Amino acid sequence: MWVHSLSLTDFRSHGQVDLEFSPGVTTFIGLNGQGKTNLIEAIGYVSSLSSHRVAADAPLVRHGAQIAFIRCGITADDREITVDLAITPGRANKARINRSPVPRTRDVLGLLRTVLFAPEDLSLVKGDPSERRRFLDDLLIQRSPRLAGTRSDYERVLKQRNALLKSANVARRRAEDEMIRTLEVWDDQLATIGAQLIHERICLVQDLFDLAADEYGLLAGAHGSPLGLRYVSSINDLTEFPGDKDSWQARILDELLRRRSDELNRGLTLVGPHRDDLLLTLADIPAKGYASHGEAWSIALALRLGSYALLRADGVDPVLMLDDVFAELDATRRERLGERVRTAQQVLVTAAVEADVPPALQGATIRVSREGVSPE
Repeated sequence: MWVHSLSLTDFRSHGQVDLEFSPGVTTFIGLNGQGKTNLIEAIGYVSSLSSHRVAADAPLVRHGAQIAFIRCGITADDREITVDLAITPGRANKARINRSPVPRTRDVLGLLRTVLFAPEDLSLVKGDPSERRRFLDDLLIQRSPRLAGTRSDYERVLKQRNALLKSANVARRRAEDEMIRTLEVWDDQLATIGAQLIHERICLVQDLFDLAADEYGLLAGAHGSPLGLRYVSSINDLTEFPGDKDSWQARILDELLRRRSDELNRGLTLVGPHRDDLLLTLADIPAKGYASHGEAWSIALALRLGSYALLRADGVDPVLMLDDVFAELDATRRERLGERVRTAQQVLVTAAVEADVPPALQGATIRVSREGVSPE
């Protein structure tokens, strides 16, 4: 799988850009702030319908414009696919596949699979649990696009349940029995969908564990501590339960009932996959708060490279994108990383200077500056 063309209109800093690519390595060279990251951000958006840099769509639209357009040409299994996206902040985005409109934007998920490593990925190690949950869910959807619907359904149920809990004091005074019955309906939905999401996440962590650990060992070398991954649930010892979703669903319901008083007092859902975390350790010591900057950088990179290896093992060779990664690595780790990824079908690299890119990743070059984007 590889991207053979990219056209942008009013996306980020770019008024109009039209590029063509070949398999292998393409490096975007330009000083910071010139817009090179915006190019791979657009490709990542086609893959995930989200940005790795911002939570909302508004910053993606060029200042002064009302709408941004992305057209991405993809080659997969010897067939060509064109994905068009229209990004309109405050309104529903629209998508087309091979020029034909699709009923839901998320219908494009799965057409392009990418793995992107960027400086923001340090938050996977040092940031809040929400960053690690997003990492897991995004990878799940890359592997199985139908799970985008599961995540969306869970977020909808969680929002409705939280709204009910926030109004609980008024509801209890007015009609306590009716409020409890309504809450139980949302409990059932939360437990059903939440159990599926937890089940998928735990299976993913199991599949990813050895791959990420191996990648970290390659980057850190012989003196590095072993990397560990463990799914931590808001339900104590959930990972010790049998691996079927029915058991997890029953446990979620039991925990919701046990914590109902706390939830009513706080007006917040305290049980479910939205409260879970991915624990990262080095030699069984939590990486958050203990890992050095270099170790944290290598852990984040290992998670992305492990994700790449996992998708590749599933039979899909994803597009690998490395955003300003080499500037943070010493010469030895640069060489190790370059040798590791040079066999990927397509690698897109951004760098401020060519000297940061290891010899193993020499390929096509595209210059990015305020004056424009120009292939060499």
